[in-house]
Amino acid sequence: MFSRNKENAELLPKELEKRVKALEGRAEKLVQDMRVLEDEFKSAVTKIGIVRFNPFREAGGDQSFSVAFLNKEHSGVVVTSHYGKDINRIYAKEVQTGASPYALSEEEKEAIEKAIARAT
Repeated sequence: MFSRNKENAELLPKELEKRVKALEGRAEKLVQDMRVLEDEFKSAVTKIGIVRFNPFREAGGDQSFSVAFLNKEHSGVVVTSHYGKDINRIYAKEVQTGASPYALSEEEKEAIEKAIARAT
């Protein structure tokens, strides 16, 4: 908005005041937008932890998994998929501050721990 040239050197005080007020308005709008983004970021998924495993030790590979999707307050969801030869089951459990009101498997606990360990 301001560049160094002869024209700007000759600006009248009223014009300078007008430009400063416009800049102040833009700065205030940026501050408000930043506050909105900060509030939205609080609930954004920023931490993910995944664990692959074989629930059927006698056959197959690590085709099942648990994955935790958490925000910076360690809340979100852990999703587990048990893959079997004839069936696939998917479970989702709420997570609040790193814990769940539902019973968690060892793999789900590990996925949550991995997610929490990730820095934001």
